[in-house]
Amino acid sequence: MPSTLKVTALPKDGKARPEALPGVAEGFDHVVVDTSQGPFHVVAYLERELPAGGIPAYLAARKDGARSFVLWADPQRRSRLATLVTTSAGGGVSEYQVWGGQGELIGTFVREKALSGKGLRTRWTVAQSGCPQAAGFKGRIFWWYLWWALFPLWVAIGVGSLFSGGGDVPRGPRRIVWRAGGEAPLEYRSEDEIVAHAPWVDFRLAAALTAVVRSFDSWLGTPWDDRKK
Repeated sequence: MPSTLKVTALPKDGKARPEALPGVAEGFDHVVVDTSQGPFHVVAYLERELPAGGIPAYLAARKDGARSFVLWADPQRRSRLATLVTTSAGGGVSEYQVWGGQGELIGTFVREKALSGKGLRTRWTVAQSGCPQAAGFKGRIFWWYLWWALFPLWVAIGVGSLFSGGGDVPRGPRRIVWRAGGEAPLEYRSEDEIVAHAPWVDFRLAAALTAVVRSFDSWLGTPWDDRKK
């Protein structure tokens, strides 16, 4: 059965129903769950790994595409499932490495922002150690053309929502299908889920990919790692 991973926010009071998220430690805001195993099947506890300058330094570097976070295997922070670090960022291109708990390199990600000289759509490249490299583009060209053609309507809806306190502006196309050779090992769906279709995909890499893609949520979304506290 394919794994379906999703970043889920914990209740703001730091508490969760015991039957839903047992043993959730104080201080965690988000977890990665495998919804294919049940809506509350936690596979990783997300936590930013802050630089020397703390949160202000993290948020400043974040604007250029830098990310750094830990996926804990347990709420007591006893075991690292994986760690994502930035190897380079700037000019619309960001490169990341994902390391396992024993210091082994699991794989790498490269994000090339749309209109940064690399193409009209954001491109994500995923390379798992010892496996084929997979590349995927954010949204289909047809849906992007349609969305931009109707952009004046979205602006009108957005302005109206400011005065009415309601309304919802449709977001741009977000689906990503990663392709490697003749297969599609990974897929990001508009429900903010990443599905690992290929059995060879390391679930630690898939969990890290879920977290980093969600951290680039648009201004209409809710990036999990941009909080100021």
